[in-house]
Formats: sequence, C-alpha cells, structure tokens
Amino acid sequence: QVQLIESGGGLVQAGGSLRLSCTSSGRAVSGYTMAWFRQAPGKEREFVAAIRRGGSSTFYADSVKGRFTIARDNAKNTVYLQINSLKPEDTAVYYCAAREGFYTGTQAPEYTYWGQGTQVTVSS
Repeated sequence: QVQLIESGGGLVQAGGSLRLSCTSSGRAVSGYTMAWFRQAPGKEREFVAAIRRGGSSTFYADSVKGRFTIARDNAKNTVYLQINSLKPEDTAVYYCAAREGFYTGTQAPEYTYWGQGTQVTVSS
C-alpha cells in the first residue's frame, strides 16, 4: 500500500509560481500512475495532471496546459507539480493520487490512494 503526503502549497500572488511535491511512505511512487487533482470551495474535485507509471507520458487538463508541469523523480520517490503563472481561479486544495497500472484516468474514482491535500491560495 502507499500513503501519500503532499507539500509545497501556500499563499502566492497572481503570476507567481509554486512547486507541489508528493512523496510516499510505503511503496514507491515509481510503481504507480500518479495524478494531481484539485478542489475549490463548493466545487467538485477536478483532474489537473497525470503521469503514467514506468515512463514520462504526461496528460493535462485543458485549463492548465502550458502552465502546469507534472514530473516524477523516482530516486527521490517524489512526484512534482510545477505551477506557473498562477491565477486566482487556481485557488484550491491540491491532492496527489495514485492508481495501479498504466491507465491515466481523469476521474477521481479511478484512483485508489489519496493524500490529505495541500492548500494553494492565489491573491489577485
């Protein structure tokens, strides 16, 4: 099993950048397809980005393409989400998620393991 721990959130001005990290206690993240989701107050959890198990194939929500980058560092047992050109509408709790296999789902129920989330707040 895997326990996911996110970090790196915070308060940032619009136009700024953050790098979120997700590490695992338990099985290594290299054995999973990993994803980031986010949930704003009063809204459903939405897919942000995913990176396929065993490789570097990445997938993004249209709303974040060109601004967000997902990457994994297996040596550090960590998955990152680099967020640039932040907008107030990016304000949300960001969650790291993992699933077995190679399918890069975009729906929350397709992921088995979840972290507790890290808050990102963007001021205008």
